[in-house]
Amino acid sequence: MPNEKYLETIKKFRLIDDTFFSACFDNNEEDVEYILRIILDKPNLKVLKVQTQKSVENMYGRSVRFDVFATDDKGKLYNIEVQRTDAGAVPTRARYNSVMLDYHKLKKKAKFNELPETFVIFITEHDVLKDGEQIYHVERVVRETNKLFGDGTHIIYVNGSYKDESGSALGDLVHDFFCANPAEIKHRQLARRVSFLKENKSEVRKMCKLMEDLAAELYKEELAEAKKGTLLDNIRNLMETLNLTAKQAMDALKVPIDKQKEYGELI
Repeated sequence: MPNEKYLETIKKFRLIDDTFFSACFDNNEEDVEYILRIILDKPNLKVLKVQTQKSVENMYGRSVRFDVFATDDKGKLYNIEVQRTDAGAVPTRARYNSVMLDYHKLKKKAKFNELPETFVIFITEHDVLKDGEQIYHVERVVRETNKLFGDGTHIIYVNGSYKDESGSALGDLVHDFFCANPAEIKHRQLARRVSFLKENKSEVRKMCKLMEDLAAELYKEELAEAKKGTLLDNIRNLMETLNLTAKQAMDALKVPIDKQKEYGELI
């Protein structure tokens, strides 16, 4: 029997909520393609593969987990994020996600011109960039000529607070991301998906399990970060009190060799 607390939460879920967003679009090329066609105004875009909560590891620093990671038939990469807080969608976050798309794709000895075109898309609850636009397209330009730099990176913000009653596809899509009731969703393709996840017993059980697993994973991550902070403090203390090098302190604390470079860069 699913947890009653989770059942009530599922009823209130909207597409702007990242847990539900991930559940709706996991391995769901058809619906990711549908929303990308609307946001990018590209009716012929063809999505080939979709993953949600995809982690990209960074051996030199902070890793990243994409809400939705998609690839199209031209090899272009798409990262779609939903954010209810402004802090989660600051420009530097968009920059980092863009960099990590490149980091994920460019293999050792590959040529730079082999990097694919990338799109980082934030669908936000508030107007993060605060200029009252419905959608923001962020591109690098050469200031002296005002021409596009053409490096193949694109950042897009969709403003969830923008009210558009014109019946446009984008306006209706933004509306739909804030609907808990499938009957109120205007894009019927999305309404069917949301209804299925909320009303099909098997899918509801999967959702409850997803929420349990996510809670457990977040706890493990928080615990790991706390332990990392404690270990860093211990390394620094040994270096200071015994005048040891970072390597000597890590050896004394039995830090695994394969982790010493990571900790050494953090000290």
